[in-house]
Amino acid sequence: MDADQLLQGLVGYVVLLLSLTVHEAAHAWAALRGGDPTAYLGGQVSLDPRPHIRREPFGMVFAPLLFFAMGGMMIGWASTPIDPRWAYVHPKRAAVMSAAGPLANLLLVALAGLVLRAGVALGWFLPVPVDTFALALAPSGGIAESVIFISSWVFSLNLILFVFNLIPVPPLDGASVIGLFVSEQTARKLQEWMARPVVALGGLLLAWMLMRQIFGPALGIAIELLYLGAG
Repeated sequence: MDADQLLQGLVGYVVLLLSLTVHEAAHAWAALRGGDPTAYLGGQVSLDPRPHIRREPFGMVFAPLLFFAMGGMMIGWASTPIDPRWAYVHPKRAAVMSAAGPLANLLLVALAGLVLRAGVALGWFLPVPVDTFALALAPSGGIAESVIFISSWVFSLNLILFVFNLIPVPPLDGASVIGLFVSEQTARKLQEWMARPVVALGGLLLAWMLMRQIFGPALGIAIELLYLGAG
């Protein structure tokens, strides 16, 4: 592993840590606003990654670094504690809480996109995507190249988290978000069904297969929107 790969891994890990922290903090904040202080009392209504790491050290530290060391995509996960009784009594609020995490990732996509688009408008970047984690070119190199590198990681990694988590299969957020569009009784039945371990395992396998098919087109659409009308 050369110096460039190590640098890419370091940037990727920092971005992943930030993205997972923002995702879970949004869940925790929405739950608190909805009347469940469980995550707040655990310190997770915070952009400090430490309380999130304490809850999920394997998913936030060991797994991403292990996958990267093995030559794969840097993959990680985290979780937010909620009171299941609160979710059952208030299924609509629980659905809003589920939607908050992916929407926070979408906000990071938008912020990174604004940086990239501003660079193009100022003539610092060329809107020529090289790959998933280099969404523009910097003719002058230097700081501009570093900004592209970091912004592209934030854009693409958070788009991955947004798209993946909104796939409507358990145990992903997208399945719980369905509760916003059905009756409370149906939402409660959905909660009971999603709580079965075999359903969660099957859902993860299905989501992984679906993600391989849908992320490429989703990224293509996002890049088109990013540079729509740009020279």
